[in-house]
Amino acid sequence: MTSPEILRHVVIQQKSQIEKGGVSVERSILKQVLNAFSDNRVLVLTGIRRCGKSTLLKQIMRTKTRYCYINFEDERLLSFRAEEFESLNEVLMEVYGTPATYFFDEIQNIDKFETFVRRLQDEGKKVVITGSNASLLSKEFGTRLTGRYKIFEVFPFSFAEFLRIKKISVKNPVKDSLYIAEERVKLITAFGTYVESGGMPEYLKNQDSEYIKTLYDNIMYRDIIARYSIRRQRLVRELVGILASAISLPFTYNSLKTSLGLKNAITVKEYITYLSGAYLFFELLRFDCSVKKQLNSPRKCYSIDTAFSNLCGFSLSPNKGRLLENIVFIELRRRGNEVFYYSGKRECDFITKDGRRISGVIQVCHELNNESTDRETEGLLEAMTALNVKEGIILTSGQEELRTSGDMTIIIKPVWKWLLEEST
Repeated sequence: MTSPEILRHVVIQQKSQIEKGGVSVERSILKQVLNAFSDNRVLVLTGIRRCGKSTLLKQIMRTKTRYCYINFEDERLLSFRAEEFESLNEVLMEVYGTPATYFFDEIQNIDKFETFVRRLQDEGKKVVITGSNASLLSKEFGTRLTGRYKIFEVFPFSFAEFLRIKKISVKNPVKDSLYIAEERVKLITAFGTYVESGGMPEYLKNQDSEYIKTLYDNIMYRDIIARYSIRRQRLVRELVGILASAISLPFTYNSLKTSLGLKNAITVKEYITYLSGAYLFFELLRFDCSVKKQLNSPRKCYSIDTAFSNLCGFSLSPNKGRLLENIVFIELRRRGNEVFYYSGKRECDFITKDGRRISGVIQVCHELNNESTDRETEGLLEAMTALNVKEGIILTSGQEELRTSGDMTIIIKPVWKWLLEEST
């Protein structure tokens, strides 16, 4: 049990910290979240630890009045239980007045939290929560709040946000093809740093590789090993090393089972589910009209951030093309796309869907040269033909060109330019 005195002290101290403010880069997702205040649904901000969810909460709070806030990551709340929510509510009203909006940070730490959230919603309150485990949040809300919540996935900084935090101000390279050469060089240089450093906010500030390693260990222990009572910790860490080293490459649970020396593939599937729930990795399914074939086909895996791939994988020199592909995948997820890969006689990296409509066919490579041009182009064209799409994209590190093949158009452009298209 947590005494009212401790609750009061925690709430007052956290309120003081929030009111100190501070300078932070406005997240691109902020406007989408604010637009969702128009109805009574619970808003859920979910994503990997330390990707900026708490900062986003503070940015939302600056636009509101009559709100209250508490962060359940505070170690003084380790013994907090669901039956204490009413006591907490009394403290919140005492400190903040009568709130219209409740902000709960990392609330998934509290068992049966959804019952209190449901009651607040029934009372006409707006509730915004954050959490670092997708599977737990979806499980709880699926039983208590079906149809009464909206989820926003928060990712590490996009390239546009990276430019803002680095205070790199440039003209619009997407709409203006005649931007000056100095700005193009500035963008290319910044993108090279982004590929290597990724977008974890705190890491971009200190550039300390130990921070990423410590964060990784924290996620592994708190969100995976301890939460699911895993005894074979070494196997999980070996699996992470394999996945981080094989970004974008096809795999099956059976192949990973063999690599790890396990007797069955169910354990591998469970471990990957845990890693996905903690947002360390994402699985990508093959596109197929048959759901059964789709689920039985080899999958691909992508990391939440290139910093994790660079520091946690076994390879001493990460493949540049795979890192670009990882960045494109995360951006597609950030934009809300439903994403698959295509595999026929040839392969195409990404197929995006909007409902039943195929909205994009994308190939990614570091460079189109004598060795790669035919492979990348033929894979793209095969996918476009199979899916009846007339325009496809090949994203590279720097090339830009327009090609045609019959009635099909292939747009070749730099990854960094494509990344800025929806933010300028």
